Amino acid sequence: MTRYDVLTFGESMMRLTPPGFLRIEQTRTFDIWVGGTESNTAVGLARLGMKAAWLSRLPATPMGRYISNRVGQYGVDVSHVVWADAEERLGIYFHEKAQAPRASEIIYDRKGSAMSRMRPHDLPSGLFEAGLSRLLHVTGITLALSDTARETAHEALRRAKKAGWRISFDSNYRSKLWSGAEAAAGCDYAMSMADVIFCPLGDYQVIYGEATEQEAIKALAEKYPQALIIMTLGKDGAQARAPAGKLLRQPAILAGEVGRIGGGDAFTAGFLYAWLTFADIELALKWGVAMSAQKYTIPGDLPLVDREAVAALVAGASGGGLIR
Repeated sequence: MTRYDVLTFGESMMRLTPPGFLRIEQTRTFDIWVGGTESNTAVGLARLGMKAAWLSRLPATPMGRYISNRVGQYGVDVSHVVWADAEERLGIYFHEKAQAPRASEIIYDRKGSAMSRMRPHDLPSGLFEAGLSRLLHVTGITLALSDTARETAHEALRRAKKAGWRISFDSNYRSKLWSGAEAAAGCDYAMSMADVIFCPLGDYQVIYGEATEQEAIKALAEKYPQALIIMTLGKDGAQARAPAGKLLRQPAILAGEVGRIGGGDAFTAGFLYAWLTFADIELALKWGVAMSAQKYTIPGDLPLVDREAVAALVAGASGGGLIR
């Protein structure tokens, strides 16, 4: 028995959003949310009943404790968080919601954050041991934060691999953190070590160049033949290609859009849950799209789903419009 099913590693921030569709320059108040792709994924896994832990670096301030408390309250083990001095800062981002034709906007205020200053020697001793976790999950966002964050992530990957853990990696491209060419070079090492690679088609086209969904997943499979490749396709669902070459496709589940942010992280959580539990790629794709559809109906970044509702979607029940 392992202590954890999945350990995720990365930055979480405080998200400030004007209520309704107010613009930042006109609002008098902000709604506060917690957002970070790796902690989102950990919360999703915990909501599905898995043993999940989240590793990060936070300032020892009320804001840092707010993040840790919020992630921990949903069943994620946050005991491995590295606490930085109170003089360091927490990353923040602003989200201005809009409807067409005005586009929603995200503004980062994360430069020099405590997580971006994490170094390999900050990794908790004794954490990356054989049998302690089944899988380590890392994303391209952590690699893009800073050189030291990337070095720390690489060291975590090496320790996890040495301990016999599986590794999953999500490209999670952010244009405000690095360019496509920088991402291609920066993600290569992690992708070469991964057992599972998540890469949205949109990310692929920015990082590697224009390609159809079939061309893109084939190219990734050839470049990283050791990995199971998972490619999300937006409204067209998702596809997977196993190392043996078999291609699987799963349509999306239509959902009303209440909280779009975190939908990809929810997909990752759903997929990893089913893949680790049932060892069935086709079923894992269904859990991924069902989890993402559920997240779209929930405000905020965290996928605060009910496992039974996700399972019902996987089984084919829509649940739309019903009061339970």
